[in-house]
Amino acid sequence: MELGVHALELDVALTADRRLVLTHDLTVSAVTSADRRPVYAGDPLYPYVGKPINALTLAQLRTLDVGVRLPRHPDDPFALTQVPMPETRMPTLGAVLGLVNAYEAESVRLHVELKSDPTRPEVTPDPELFTALVVEELDRHGRLDNVAILSFDWRIIRHAAELAPGTRRFALIELDTLHWNDGVGDDVPAAARAAGATTLSPEHIMVDESLMEQAEAAGLDVAVWTVNEPELAARMLDLGAAGIVTDYPDRMRELWQERGLALPLPVAPLRPVSV
Repeated sequence: MELGVHALELDVALTADRRLVLTHDLTVSAVTSADRRPVYAGDPLYPYVGKPINALTLAQLRTLDVGVRLPRHPDDPFALTQVPMPETRMPTLGAVLGLVNAYEAESVRLHVELKSDPTRPEVTPDPELFTALVVEELDRHGRLDNVAILSFDWRIIRHAAELAPGTRRFALIELDTLHWNDGVGDDVPAAARAAGATTLSPEHIMVDESLMEQAEAAGLDVAVWTVNEPELAARMLDLGAAGIVTDYPDRMRELWQERGLALPLPVAPLRPVSV
């Protein structure tokens, strides 16, 4: 936010005790998480790394160190560019919303991806309950007017359309998970629109003139993920992309400046509170 971005994307999962936590995976990742201690002596679920998020309580998950980066891990392309933050705890969605509000970052939209896999029901929360809990938390923090709800599981999109019709809803798509959603034929944007989406968000390898034409016909903007190279981002913009999802917003700011596009203003740093 201090760098200057239009939006922050957050991945959210549901714990065993129905708490919303930020995590990219439905199981505790060995790439970004490390066990430190059990929440109590003799906990049969310990170690927690590798266990489903929905099998663990918030208290169990909060014992993990999620600020680690394992050097040269084969599944971690970011080890060289991300800064480790040891002793970081897995945050709740509420804590992050509180932090954004503390920054008074009304200009920054929050993109909340609900992690859900209909092919793995044993690790996936009930989509209606999950969506309702996220909408409730967003509403509690006054964020429903400046948020987008995202999911590869379009059941989430349908429930979000019912529960929060005024929010943006991004139908995420990639080749590997399109089959998750019923009724997806040759016109994916039309199917996404029928599911309640307001934006189509495809993996960049799916984006071509045909897809963009279909999206325009369906009345959907297109936000492309995950684009880390400015040259690829430039091609996506030329095809008509309305948004670029990236791990490196500093690189995209340079492209925006070259293109003469309006840059998002940096958010002022938090000032220490004196006692």
